[in-house]
Amino acid sequence: SFRFKGSITTFQRLNFLYQAAHCVLAQNPQNVELARFYCFTQKTIARRLVLRQDPSVKRTLCKRCCSLLIPGVTSTVRQRSRRRQSVTVIRCVSCGLTRTFPNNPKHQLWVDQPEAQSASDRYKWFLKYHVGNFLSLLNFVPTEAQNQPSKAAVQGDKPAKSTGAASSTPNPTS
Repeated sequence: SFRFKGSITTFQRLNFLYQAAHCVLAQNPQNVELARFYCFTQKTIARRLVLRQDPSVKRTLCKRCCSLLIPGVTSTVRQRSRRRQSVTVIRCVSCGLTRTFPNNPKHQLWVDQPEAQSASDRYKWFLKYHVGNFLSLLNFVPTEAQNQPSKAAVQGDKPAKSTGAASSTPNPTS
């Protein structure tokens, strides 16, 4: 049941794996490998089903080793200044991958912007309009055929009788 794209059980499973990785590291910080396995499984499922993960979840996972990035446990966090801009540098302790995020308080993720919602609405309208028109073309019946009576009614054919216990005519063999 978790194989359907976007189903509730799929997202529940991804959420469970993410929370399990957090719980494992909270109980014992030496269980990095088990937490990494949970995160790798979560990432694999999301990639296989082509699901978009929330940016806050993606920022807490290492892209190289799939380790859960918890400051002070599996990652180091530093504030740096680059090109007159303050940035946060997160470094994975396991593999050494560094990720840099700007510290702009006015920065808003594209997912949270109104354009993203309108783009999503435009895509839904596109599907509804074009796929709906395509389906109506598949069910297309010429107007001349709609105005003419059916072939069975012209020839006077009667529909076939259904045989069974619900038949209203008595059976002559009984």
